[in-house]
Formats: sequence, structure tokens, C-alpha cells
Amino acid sequence: MKTFWKIVFGSTLGCILASVVGFLLFFSLIGAIAGMAGAGKNAPLPSGEKVLRLDFSKPVTEQGTEGFTMVGMNPAFGSSISLYSMVKAIEAAAEDPQVKFIYMNTDNCAEMSLASLEEIRTALARFRDSGKAVISYCNTLTNQSYYMASVADKVMFNGYGDAMMFGMSSGIIFFKDALDKLGIDMQLIRHGKYKAAGEQFTKNELTPENREQNQVLIDGIWNAIVSDIAASRDFTAEEFNSWLDNLDLTNASVLLEKGIVDELCYRTDLEDYLCGICDAKKIENINFVDVAEYAKAKVKQPLRAKDKIAVVYADGEIVVENSPYAQGGIAGAEYAAMLSEIRRDSTIKAVVLRVNSPGGSAQGAEMINHELGLLKAVKPVIASYGDYAASGGYWISARADRVFVDNTTITGSIGVFSMIPAFGNALKKKIGVNIAPVNSNRHSDALSMMRPLDDDEIKFMEANVEKVYSDFTSLVAEGRNMTVEQVDEIGQGRVWTGSDALKNGLADERGGLFDAIRYAESLVSDGKDFKIVEYPVTETTYEKLMKSLSGVSALSPVEAAYSKIREDSYVTLARLPWIYEFR
Repeated sequence: MKTFWKIVFGSTLGCILASVVGFLLFFSLIGAIAGMAGAGKNAPLPSGEKVLRLDFSKPVTEQGTEGFTMVGMNPAFGSSISLYSMVKAIEAAAEDPQVKFIYMNTDNCAEMSLASLEEIRTALARFRDSGKAVISYCNTLTNQSYYMASVADKVMFNGYGDAMMFGMSSGIIFFKDALDKLGIDMQLIRHGKYKAAGEQFTKNELTPENREQNQVLIDGIWNAIVSDIAASRDFTAEEFNSWLDNLDLTNASVLLEKGIVDELCYRTDLEDYLCGICDAKKIENINFVDVAEYAKAKVKQPLRAKDKIAVVYADGEIVVENSPYAQGGIAGAEYAAMLSEIRRDSTIKAVVLRVNSPGGSAQGAEMINHELGLLKAVKPVIASYGDYAASGGYWISARADRVFVDNTTITGSIGVFSMIPAFGNALKKKIGVNIAPVNSNRHSDALSMMRPLDDDEIKFMEANVEKVYSDFTSLVAEGRNMTVEQVDEIGQGRVWTGSDALKNGLADERGGLFDAIRYAESLVSDGKDFKIVEYPVTETTYEKLMKSLSGVSALSPVEAAYSKIREDSYVTLARLPWIYEFR
């Protein structure tokens, strides 16, 4: 019997010890992961003269992020630098006597958004105005990479590099024929002759109005880019466009001849050049500091400042509220609560609303607009537009005290629509499934997506769309000090570039997030220092790890996608027709 209890006691003690050791190892792993993710956060910069390096290998996002994935038991990390941190770091470098110049490689710019490129390029131009040089190098020139490189004092290019610059294009795909073959009916209800959202499902080609607005948009953005390029180089915008139209830029030698680049060199030649201007024997002797590392060390909050300026990032599509399978974006209910909290915080003296959204749910947008109206009554609200501030993205910011916009921003799209698919015919013809509704009322199955809407139901949806459009134009008229008729004239769903928005009254001033924050400070500073606080608060690596281990988002992708279709099919949307990708 004694032997039995010894065995029981020993086994129990062993299990307890194993559990404790496992528990400690688990949280040691979590601590190690969090530590690895934050490593270098406060790492000291090398002393003495240094060169600030921009290679754009790390993603530039609205808010800086730390991320990780688990491959077995091995953590893999990825992070991004916020656009504001990068611009602020460039500004700090201009005033730092230890920073000799900026060296940048622009090969990785091809995938960056145009508005982000414009804001960084503008910061680099200010850096040059301080009397310091910018040197760029590239192996392949694209529209985006050359737009960034052209701001440099010296543009160096691979002696056998490729020039892949042909102008700007954005393709629009139409699905009507494919849907007809499947037997899927799509009904589009909208207000605005330019509100093209849904047309790719109901038509086979661009309508004249849609082609007009897209051509003006493409031309406006391209002209803004080429104007900036020409202002930095010794050729005109007309000459540059002519070279592209005639396919004259065939090789690196031609680029040098036409003044598009200043010098042809291979990597070793580049290193010799940099060593020469830094008086270094080897490239390893140059103190290169990556811009993300420099930002961590230099972009700091004033230690004694009590007052704050809140930067609220409205990044993504607008929904009413998040769900377990649709996290992220701009949830109206959550943002309204967050803005209410900011309104009641007496230490926050001004708010900068950073909008990077193509729109989404009109109901979600109105929830945010309503709360912003209450906030604006007690504190200045400044809007800053990124890549998109269109439709619902414009709805939530139209009443801001001042609107800052980049030339390449896409904005406007003041219009609304609803789109209702009907899958019943496709199910019956293609897979032999027939749906027999049993209704309590005449229109109970109107939104079942199994049959097209009848005439009365279409009128019902049209009345809803017209009401939302009327509300949209009214709030824009109030915010922009226009009449409803003036808003309707530039509305009707039409999209505009940022430069056009400055002309038609939808925006007030050209500038990026840095400029908007500086303007907000000028309104409330009175000589005081301010802390910048960001909303929504970003999750730490530890929090992300715990969330991933909890298995919150376990719903299948198919079910999530179907839920998204159902959600978008019967709500009234204030959204761009599609996301533009320029090449």
C-alpha cells in the first residue's frame, strides 16, 4: 500500500512540475518573441558623421506595425514604418549636423502608393532645401521609382539597367458576360451619373461618363507626377511625355543622354563614389543609418508635455461594426466610441483625422460623421487625405475645419448605390437546385438573393438611395460652405484628384499628414510642446500572439466571403467603384 501511494504521489508531483516548467517555458517564449520584436527600439545611433539610408525595403504604412507568424515553433517577424515617422525622420535629419546626406535606392518603390511617395518626396525636397544633398541609385526605373529618384541632386543608374516607364494605366474588368453565362442577375440602384460602382457587373464596357471621369483622373494624377519630375530635372513635361510616347527610352545610355539620369555606374562604382564623398577607404567604414532605425532614435515625444494632439487613422473600408471574421477597417460603432472618448479627454487639444478609405457602408460613415460633429464643436478637427478619401471616406471628413490633400489623392465620389445579386436562376440552371420560398408577407424574401427585385421593391430601394444621397450632399454643403446645388454639380459620384479637389472646393490645402499635424499645432500650441497620440491604439507583438493562440478568427474563408456578399448586397453603400492600381 505504501508503494502505491508513493507512486501516486510521485506521479502527481511529476505532473505538477512538468506543468510549471511548461508554463514557464511558454511564457519565456512569449517574452522572447516580444523582446525580439522590440529589439533595437532604443538602440543608440553610431557616433560621428553618418549617412541616412532609404531603401524602401520595409513597408511604409499609415501606422507603424510589428507583426509575426509562427512556422512550427519558429517565430518570423515583419514590421513596417509609419509614413509620419519616415517624414518626421527626414525632417529631423535636415537639422541634424551629424547627417551628411541621404542615400536612397528606389528599386523597391514600384509597389508603394502614389500618395505615400508624394509625401516622402516632398519631405526629401525640403531636406534638399536645407542645403544637404540627396543621392539616388536604381537598377530598374519604373514610374514610381523614377518619381522618387528624380528629386535627388544626383540620380545614378545601373549601366545596364532597364527603363520601364510608359505612362500611367489602370485597367477595369467587366463581369457581365460571365455572370450572364452563370445565370446570375445583378440589379444596380444608384444616384449619380458618374457613380460607376457596380457597373462592372451590369455592363460590358465603360459608359461615356465613366470613361470621361477615369480619363480626367488618370491625366490629372500623371500630370502631377510629371510636373514634379520636370521641376527637379532639366527637361520639360512635354519632352518627357514625348519620349514615352515615342518609346525613345530604350537603354541606359539614352537615359543619360536625355538627362533623365546623371551617371551610369555599377554597384562597385557606386560604392567608390560614396567612399569618395565620405572620405572613407571602404564602404564598411561609412556610418549608414536606416531611416527606420533613425526614426526610432530621433522621433520622440516631448518628455514634459501634458497636452496632446490625437491622430485618428481611418484606414480601410467602412463597416457598421466588426465581426469575428471581418476584423480591421473602419467600424462605425467602434470609431464613434473612440471619438467620444477623445472628445471627453481634456488633455487632447486638437484632432487630425487621417483618411485612407475608398468608403463603404453609409450607415457606418454617418455614425462617424455624427460623432465628429460633436467633437468639432469643442476641438479643432483637421483632415488629412492619403491615397483615398472618397465616397464614405469623404463623408466622414467633409465637415473638418481644414482639409489637406496630396495631388495624387483620389477623393470626391459623392454618390451612393445598392447592388443586389440574384442567384436563384443560376442554382436552378447550373446545378439543379430550386428554392421555394414560404413568406409571411408579400416581400418577405426580397433580400434573399434568390430572385430579382420586383418593381415595388426597386422603388423602395431607390427611395432609400435618394434619401442617403440627399443627406450626403447636405452634410458636404454644410462642411464646405457650399450650396447643395454646388455640391451636386461636382458630386453625382464623380471622382477627383487631390489637385482638382483644391480647385473645386472639396479640399483646402496641398500637404500630407506632417503638414496637417503642424497646422493643428499652430492652432492650439501657444508656444507649448505637444505629444502625438495615435488612435486606434496598435496591438503589441505580445497581444497579437495571444490573440492568434486564442483562435478568435477560426471561421472559414468561404463563410467569411459569403457573409461579406450578403452584407454588401442590401445595404446602401457610399464607396468607390473599385480600387485603382496604377502602373
